Amino acid sequence: MIKILTVEDDKPISDLIKLNLTAAGYDCTCAYDGMSAADMLEENSFDLILLDIMLPKVDGYELLEYIKPLKIPVIFLTAKSDINDRVKGLTLGAEDYIIKPFEIVELLARINVVLRRYNKNSSSLTFEDLTIDTDNKTVAKNGQNIELTPKEFELLVMLVRNINITLFREKIYESIWESDYLGDTRTLDLHIQRLRKKTGLDKKLKTIYKVGYRLESE
Repeated sequence: MIKILTVEDDKPISDLIKLNLTAAGYDCTCAYDGMSAADMLEENSFDLILLDIMLPKVDGYELLEYIKPLKIPVIFLTAKSDINDRVKGLTLGAEDYIIKPFEIVELLARINVVLRRYNKNSSSLTFEDLTIDTDNKTVAKNGQNIELTPKEFELLVMLVRNINITLFREKIYESIWESDYLGDTRTLDLHIQRLRKKTGLDKKLKTIYKVGYRLESE
């Protein structure tokens, strides 16, 4: 399982990030100041660090200098929106720079991009009784293979990586079909119907009226 360290002194934000990362299948650990994060890095290994800049004891810029020799990718999550701050963060070696407030869907997408860049993405995803192999593009339900079209497979992966998050129709369409969404929902809706039938996710894959879809897990 991919292990992510979140270094954020605002506990409600930290808790929200952890909740969503856990739902997306990541192992998330939280630190609330730079010194605690440094201690955790001495005792544990992580695949990615989400790092605030304005932290107690040791700020994000200082901590990044400590992290760099460990070769762990870092994404800055910060309220510092000035272009000079962004340039500084990226120049110092961060892989990405996300400004608060941010959408969880965007954060998960940025995390996925960085992990893929470092070849750290897990090739296996699970949800309920489904096992998804993203390398071989296969899906099994209770050990029995399910035949999905390429678009159905991409759609399932996107939903599983965003568990309990409402995905807007236009965002799904533009991501899966790689073209502008012009308001016609028939193609997407048909794929959702087929996916429900093939995977048995009728009760878990919810339609959010006039918005999009959400894959729910207790």
